Amino acid sequence: MTLVFLALRRSIAALGRGRVWVYILVPTVMAMLMMLVLSLVFLDQLIASLIEQPPMSWMTAWGAVWVAHLFAALGGWALILSLCYLVAMLLTAVLVLPLMLKDQAAVRYAELAPMGNDSFIGSLWVSLSASILFIAGWLVTLPLWLLPGLGLILPLFWMGWLNRRTFAYDVLAGYATPDEWRTLRQQHAWPLLALGLLVAMLAYVPFLGLIAPSLAALAFVHYGLEALRRMRNGAVVSVSEAEEGRS
Repeated sequence: MTLVFLALRRSIAALGRGRVWVYILVPTVMAMLMMLVLSLVFLDQLIASLIEQPPMSWMTAWGAVWVAHLFAALGGWALILSLCYLVAMLLTAVLVLPLMLKDQAAVRYAELAPMGNDSFIGSLWVSLSASILFIAGWLVTLPLWLLPGLGLILPLFWMGWLNRRTFAYDVLAGYATPDEWRTLRQQHAWPLLALGLLVAMLAYVPFLGLIAPSLAALAFVHYGLEALRRMRNGAVVSVSEAEEGRS
């Protein structure tokens, strides 16, 4: 978990560079416009549709109409937010992350030789397949929302999983050899998921939610490249406070 917090700390330090904000804001603005349009056009329809579905329909029959409306409204917003997050993630993974990766690699990991086989088609395929699995998993586990607390936990889990599945590959595809990628994926599976979950929590924070995919990409850049550097060096890299001040 030390590497998780190191990646988050370096990501925060990188926000001091103006160029990083360009990478962050491009998919964010597009996701914000999408959320605005979807909420204006479809939110009322989503709420009306969800009201007619169990357990909201049961609540209405029992006389708890306001509770049913509350759950339907939360469900409608969750659907719109998840869809916007998915679009922002796809835009970040395919268009923004390669630029962000090049920028941060030049600043902190210049000695790390790219030895992988990065390709636009491969990145696009991983992102699209992960998105399909994300939607399928989201829909399959939707009935579990009836259990207390899972209505918040399950969307968070799927967003964290999507972050790991997409960004970990995109960061390391061009730098790690197939053997290195296989080893990193096995050794860092849980820390990578933890990182994905931590940055996915930002999706629940007002205004920060839509920049969560870009911040996730930035965090995975630092995690992936640092993990690869440590693997190649065969020792833990010492990070001084002076180095942490660089961006």
